[in-house]
Amino acid sequence: MGKKINDNSNEERQGKRKNKKHFARNVLLFAAFLMVFVLSFGSYQTYAYIDDAPTLDANKLSLPQSSTIYDAEGNKIQDIVGKEHRKVVAFDEIPTEVINAFIAVEDVRFFDHNGVDIKRIGGAVVANVKDGFGAEGASTITQQVVKNMLLEPEKTMKRKVQEAYLAVQLEKKYSKQEILSMYLNKIYFGQGAYGVATAADVYFNKSLDELTTGEAALLAGLPQRPSGYDPYKHPELANDRRATVLGLMKQHGFISEKEREKEASISVQEMIVDQKKQPTTNDAFIDQVITDLEKAGISEEALYSGGLEVYTTLDQNAQEIVDKALTTNRAVTYPDEKFRAGISLLDTQTGAIRAIGGNRQTGENDVQKAFNYATQLERSPGSTIKPILDYAPGIEKHKWSTNKQFVDEKLKLNGKEFSNWNDEFQGSVSIREALKWSYNIPAIKAFMEVGGEEAQAFAKELGISIDQTYPAYAIGGFAKGISPLQLSGAYAAFGSGGTFHEPYSVEKVVYPNGKELALTSESNRVMNEGTAYMITDMLRTVVQEGTGMQAGVNGLDIAGKTGTTNLPEGINGDGTSDAWFSGYTTNYTAAVWTGYDQTTQESYIRKKDDDIAKLLFQHVMSEVSEGKETKSFEKPESVVELKIDKNTGLRANGQTSSSDIIKELYFKGEEPKKAVIPEPKKPEPVKKDNRNDSNNSEADKKPTSDQPSNEQESDKKDSAKEDNNVDQIEENANNNEPKKESEEEKKEEPSESNKEQEPVKEEPVEEEPDDAEPVEEEPQTTDDPAQEQESDQGTEEDNSSNSDNDSTGNSDNNGGTSEGNADNSGGSGENEEESNTGSSNGNSSNTGGNETGETNEDNASDEDNGNNASDESNTSEESNSDSGTASGNNNQNSSGNTNNNGSNENNETQGSNAESDENQDTSEEINKESNDSSTSNVKKSGNNDDSSQGEGETTQKQKINDNE
Repeated sequence: MGKKINDNSNEERQGKRKNKKHFARNVLLFAAFLMVFVLSFGSYQTYAYIDDAPTLDANKLSLPQSSTIYDAEGNKIQDIVGKEHRKVVAFDEIPTEVINAFIAVEDVRFFDHNGVDIKRIGGAVVANVKDGFGAEGASTITQQVVKNMLLEPEKTMKRKVQEAYLAVQLEKKYSKQEILSMYLNKIYFGQGAYGVATAADVYFNKSLDELTTGEAALLAGLPQRPSGYDPYKHPELANDRRATVLGLMKQHGFISEKEREKEASISVQEMIVDQKKQPTTNDAFIDQVITDLEKAGISEEALYSGGLEVYTTLDQNAQEIVDKALTTNRAVTYPDEKFRAGISLLDTQTGAIRAIGGNRQTGENDVQKAFNYATQLERSPGSTIKPILDYAPGIEKHKWSTNKQFVDEKLKLNGKEFSNWNDEFQGSVSIREALKWSYNIPAIKAFMEVGGEEAQAFAKELGISIDQTYPAYAIGGFAKGISPLQLSGAYAAFGSGGTFHEPYSVEKVVYPNGKELALTSESNRVMNEGTAYMITDMLRTVVQEGTGMQAGVNGLDIAGKTGTTNLPEGINGDGTSDAWFSGYTTNYTAAVWTGYDQTTQESYIRKKDDDIAKLLFQHVMSEVSEGKETKSFEKPESVVELKIDKNTGLRANGQTSSSDIIKELYFKGEEPKKAVIPEPKKPEPVKKDNRNDSNNSEADKKPTSDQPSNEQESDKKDSAKEDNNVDQIEENANNNEPKKESEEEKKEEPSESNKEQEPVKEEPVEEEPDDAEPVEEEPQTTDDPAQEQESDQGTEEDNSSNSDNDSTGNSDNNGGTSEGNADNSGGSGENEEESNTGSSNGNSSNTGGNETGETNEDNASDEDNGNNASDESNTSEESNSDSGTASGNNNQNSSGNTNNNGSNENNETQGSNAESDENQDTSEEINKESNDSSTSNVKKSGNNDDSSQGEGETTQKQKINDNE
């Protein structure tokens, strides 16, 4: 049994070995097949590349091919062949130290290989696999000599194959010394210098044989990135690059450690001489051209010696305008020579760079003038970031309107207190108002509501990358700042309707063989049109009414935003560190920065100079737009503009005061509801006896003055419940219900004094039922001072109290209904109060109605109210016989003056002086009782004792209370 088991185990092992052998054999066969296929295909492709390679040309090998720069109109700007006269030297004129420096850093095995360094290729392959194709070059000096003859300067497999082939051919045709001489006389060193001899003269004002080892090392490090290692622009980077070359020279045995330390101890600034020529206006723009070409894979060396035709976006007229604005006092008067400024001007719709104002300095001894403040600057943007980080993300993601409210109040976060620029707080404000006056607290709250990550992602879509977000970022307090070019690119997205284009300076590149490479920026939809338009419309307000008014240009539809940053701690003064303005029309977008290189106690922007950024923008935008049609911004269909009651946030209605109406933007479907306007229903006709015909006809002739019935009040309450934004109206109506019931009880149980007055009212009604006509004419008599004096005779103090009683008692008589009083009084004061509080107040309504203090007009209104209330009472009780009594009672309860005037008028019609005297006596008794009850009401309501005060005064007091 044991043997059988062992035999089975052996068979299994042998089977597994056979399977492994079969698998390994299959893998090898597949690998061999793949290798043959790749080699066959690769050989064929390689042969095709080689067959397409150009032939060697002695002139092209020794002389650089001039590249040409064109502007946006296709006009030639200049040839890029170097601004310095090119000096050519023979090999034996080049010092050994210079040759060793270049050999050490560029091609240490130059004298050993045949044009291609296999070891270097292996190292480059590893680097390219690890970091991506093109991460490290394997080109020898020989390959660099021939590569600029090739048709495609960008890094491709085709170019690499052709480089290797032509390098081998060149090594066969020329000696090592000749090849090295070609290289050193042709390469570009920056500052317009071609060739090592020219570079020695430009940077050190020396001949080649006068150069030190450290100076030779500095020159040897420049060709890789002439602009990036420019010792005038980037002395620290140039110093690091020189140290790298010195280290390689020591590593390969060309210098000792002691010599390396000695040369490295000398700073680059001590080595170089002052620049012989100052940059021209176009140099700032060409710097950006070089940057954009490098992004596309085209080296700076190819630009200066590759025979390229580069078509740019430069507008030479705009560039001249920007240049003069910075270098002269044509636009503004600059405070001193140390004051800096940078301007970026773009095409709003495409992102094409039209002009770059890199620096305003022209002094010959100012090395810093080479710094480009439009593209290289990194400063905190201040409040110009608010539309980007705070408000646009909220509008885009949460459908905010321009009337979105935030409370402007004291704010403390993480132990830090935030405030506004004026150290004041406004209470609840809209984001339009917050942008208009650049308030900080609403911006921070908007940022926090949106969320840091959401805001960060939105800004990145607009070309502004932020590593981290804190509340301080909401108001532009960045740890690492941005440039005017970045800011103008972000703002152009608002002006173009929500489409972002990365700013670009090159339209296309044409190679010597005619091949074209398009480099225009691709459009990217980063927000919807509605969001872009809402931001634009609010930024219009900034320019038209707010902090940016000095940037406005007559006849141009401009949107823009100001921005400043606080002085650092320890620096005292009334000023800022940075002042910005960024704005746009449908044609152009510009961003302007002003400030100093370093903010110190002596160098900071004084208060009188913080408008320079706005004035520069205004000048440039005005000049570049002259003679060109500039369309206004158009509102998209997704957005609606509504009239809003600024006190309630609801849509304005027919009773909203014009002073309380604002216009705001909303997305369709997100509009607020409209405030309810009450429309009193006509009372249903009922059968009445002849005694009430006069009162009924009088009420019918003045339907607009009627108080609402109980049924109408119920309908209005239901309407108010439907709108959540007017809950306060419902609440006030409910609170007034007891008053309404109390008033109805008064109607049902008239007082004895009213009963005594009853026959006086009934007698003229029975004999002359058409006596309602004089009542209709009563408003015409209120202008007669004599009539007013007659009405008030003997009761001046009582009438004053009764007028106040009109303000409070009439509210009770109307059941506390806000809309009813508004309709009855006819004044605008109650409308404004209604919009301020969300509900109306009966007391305020009657006060507004009595604004002129004309007693007869007030009494006419009160008498109508009383009659109407009488009709309603008769309807509910189905008792026509009591109509006149109820009417009279209500008239007396409403105001003693009303009954007094009404009685006098009836008595004049009857011609009965005796009855008039009797009525007057009765009225005085009623007034006395009414005054006693109204005094407490007057105190509670807080109304002015003067019944003749205007509705404007009442409204003003109400608004003050609301603000408090």
